[in-house]
Amino acid sequence: MIESNIDFQLPYITSTLPGIGGAIRATPEHFIVDEISLYEPQDEGQHLYVNLTKVGLTTKDVQRDLAKLFKIDRNDVGFAGMKDKFARTTQTFSVSIGHGAETLVEESAKRIAENLPVTLNWARLHKNKLKTGHLIGNRFQITVTGIDIALDEAAQQAQGIVDALDISGVPNFFGPQRFGHNGDNVARGLEIIQSGGRLRNRQQKWLQRFLISSYQSYLCNQYLARRIENGAFGHLLQGDIAKKHETGGIFGVEDLPTDEQRFQAKEISFTAPIFGPKMRQAQDVSGALEDEILAESQITLADLAKVKVEGTRRLGRLFLPDLTILPAKDKEGICIDFSLPKGAFATTILREIMKVDLSNQPDIDE
Repeated sequence: MIESNIDFQLPYITSTLPGIGGAIRATPEHFIVDEISLYEPQDEGQHLYVNLTKVGLTTKDVQRDLAKLFKIDRNDVGFAGMKDKFARTTQTFSVSIGHGAETLVEESAKRIAENLPVTLNWARLHKNKLKTGHLIGNRFQITVTGIDIALDEAAQQAQGIVDALDISGVPNFFGPQRFGHNGDNVARGLEIIQSGGRLRNRQQKWLQRFLISSYQSYLCNQYLARRIENGAFGHLLQGDIAKKHETGGIFGVEDLPTDEQRFQAKEISFTAPIFGPKMRQAQDVSGALEDEILAESQITLADLAKVKVEGTRRLGRLFLPDLTILPAKDKEGICIDFSLPKGAFATTILREIMKVDLSNQPDIDE
């Protein structure tokens, strides 16, 4: 049962501009995701890196199938990030094939091509296992179909929203898929935090961490929504923890006039809280806002410490310099082409352009 004070409604940053409506995922070819790798394999080592394109399979499905094919533990198959099931996605996996791997690349690639329902794009060796987070981000080509207005009008309308987002940036909301069906993950995460954690085995611990993170993500969304509602999304607050876009460096905002100029120049952005006892806390006006969000929740930092989550900070706004609006190849809608950094959700962009509820869409992984 979802608690009555859990609210999943979020404001639009382009609320004055009407959306184009429509739907996504009419076919897998209408939702294309390509992983942007952090580094290239070095062509030596005991880990076989395989770049695969899949349709109708989760990342965990492919991890399981690769482990069975090579008769290794599932944990010996690595990947950088989760990808969508209801889409055509391309990503890299690493498979630990051991010593003498140099002689096994061609044979191993052939086994994959012949036995798994995926397209093998390339296979190369590398020294280390591919781990979660070893990616820059993802590139999306998403076709919106079922649009009730003329497609040229929809494209023009979408471009107007994109132009507005280029000025304001996009709130870096977590997507509804993080929260589960009807938001059940949030309620379950809250229950685990309040009970101090009760799950024991490896699978349960993984699930526990995921559910707890769902509640943390929910609170992060509430913080971003509150900044929008308070008129504080488009500027810095005294005491913000800011992040440099170019280098990723984080610092506390003390010289507000100077840092505000950098903010408006898109050199830096504020960060949002992923609450936890080791999270770097904002100060002053910004800190008061974070305290307000936490006080309205049903947990404390001490509760989070008991379930052994540390907390961190999340970039507050995204910019999309490479976003383009194109006619769909099948002329059934319009295609939105853009890239996002790791951890960001495509639904964050789509909801602004479409202005429809995407929570009932099939799962969209970050």
